[in-house]
Amino acid sequence: MTTKTFDAIIIGAGQAGSPLAGRLNAAGMSVALIERKLVGGTCVNTGCMPTKTMVASAYAAHLARRAADYGVTLSGPVGVDYARIKARKDKVTIDARTNLETWIAGMKGCTLYRGHARFESANTVRVGDDLLTAEKIFLNTGGRASVPDLPGIHDIDYLTNSSMMNLDVLPRHLIVVGGSYISLEFAQMFRRFGSEITVIEKSPRLTGREDEDVSAAILSILENEGITVHLGADDIGFARQGQDISVTFSAGKPPAVGSHVLLALGRTPNTDDLGLEKAGVEVDKRGFVSVDDQLRSSVPGIWAMGDCNGRGAFTHTSYNDYEIVAANLLDNDPRRVSDRIEAYALYIDPPLGRCGMTEAAVKKSGRRALVGQRPMTRVGRAIEKGETQGFMKILVDADTRQILGCSVLGPGGDEAIHCVLDLMYAKAPVDTLARAVHIHPNVSELLPTIAQELKPLA
Repeated sequence: MTTKTFDAIIIGAGQAGSPLAGRLNAAGMSVALIERKLVGGTCVNTGCMPTKTMVASAYAAHLARRAADYGVTLSGPVGVDYARIKARKDKVTIDARTNLETWIAGMKGCTLYRGHARFESANTVRVGDDLLTAEKIFLNTGGRASVPDLPGIHDIDYLTNSSMMNLDVLPRHLIVVGGSYISLEFAQMFRRFGSEITVIEKSPRLTGREDEDVSAAILSILENEGITVHLGADDIGFARQGQDISVTFSAGKPPAVGSHVLLALGRTPNTDDLGLEKAGVEVDKRGFVSVDDQLRSSVPGIWAMGDCNGRGAFTHTSYNDYEIVAANLLDNDPRRVSDRIEAYALYIDPPLGRCGMTEAAVKKSGRRALVGQRPMTRVGRAIEKGETQGFMKILVDADTRQILGCSVLGPGGDEAIHCVLDLMYAKAPVDTLARAVHIHPNVSELLPTIAQELKPLA
């Protein structure tokens, strides 16, 4: 057994850990970067990059099937080569991971350890036969798919968002259990690849954190593509039925029977096997590391970034966690998590871009508010593209004129939302947006028009 001392130890080479290693190393610090699985974390290996690569393939297939709508003639029926789709996805992931590994290897002051890290004390970590010590330790251990102990779950083979990436065959009938962001992206994607899709959700609507009008529009988009959705499922259970899997979801209703089952029922932080109790690091009841506004844990000298701290579940929030930690440690810049405005996207087609408060949250706050809304059927660019599902909505504080939130569900919604998000960061009033001159034709050019047509929020 060897003991090595570093200036900093980073556990997890994800979207916060890897850039922090580079920044600390550039500042002259010796760094031990520990990764037990794959460099790049969820985003590179099983999340954003591979799934959005497959979303692009699914969009191409969907558009090809609609060729006649645009006056385009194809010589034969549209087919899907799932093996080539997977190979393309794998190449994107492997290239990204290889580039990251090469970059890490080029840091003279950084040592990459492959293995499972566990605390021995507040400043000592064991990786295999190595003991590593440092005065500063950073956790970036990410999360994994939750697998609730539902009836019959251990009697079947099921897929998660991670194992879906290794699937070599196109499911004949994929049953997706869960009706939120990850599940719906997979549902539409595989429907466009040719699978029959059933979505089962225990809540009374999809994407429960969104406003009801957004949820209803998302349901309509999916059903328009032939996806079967069951809501209000209160009796979910699983059983083998020959070569297939039977999924019960509500008493008195016939079960859904499919060839494959995808569980998309939330995420669990990877904190349960780190030996945090030996370091005295506190976690909340769900296992997330408790951190303050600058991502410091309950133990001086230990920070937590990314999905394991429960302060965000996205690549962009993980990367921002790195920026906050680096700014405080190295730049004398007191950045905070509370400076962040909530923003994210749902990558179905058309995508949903979201920032700030929902309408429900605004109403709950009790403030006087204004709202502006426009369907994509009244957006020229959407009409020209033949993609008119969805709508845009802006929420504004009636007294301060500050923008409170925005939803853009429609073509380019994941990009257009940044017009509003950046103004919110600038703390500009909605009047700034109302007077902006956007490029025509574009989906985002209607945002100033909406800002000119605000009405009291009922």
